[in-house]
Amino acid sequence: MGNPQQLIMMGLIILVFYFFMIRPQIKKQKDQKKFVEDLKKGDKIVTTAGIHGRIIELADTTILIEVEGGTKIRFDKTSISLDASKALNAPVATKS
Repeated sequence: MGNPQQLIMMGLIILVFYFFMIRPQIKKQKDQKKFVEDLKKGDKIVTTAGIHGRIIELADTTILIEVEGGTKIRFDKTSISLDASKALNAPVATKS
């Protein structure tokens, strides 16, 4: 049997790993899923490839976005970047 101190240290390492690595990743996945479910026609988005556009059509697993010049491109919903789209739609701070 192992030394009790080694078992306690191993347990602490697993606990720290869970709280700093696994739990935040699960939260980010939930946020991404909610974000994709809440998308609607007219929303401005950024894809993971960095393409900026406005949603013009939503399907079950895909979206059709319009980019500059009226070009329309179809993407899988999973290719929408949560963080970049939030930054794009964030209110601009005004200096007084």
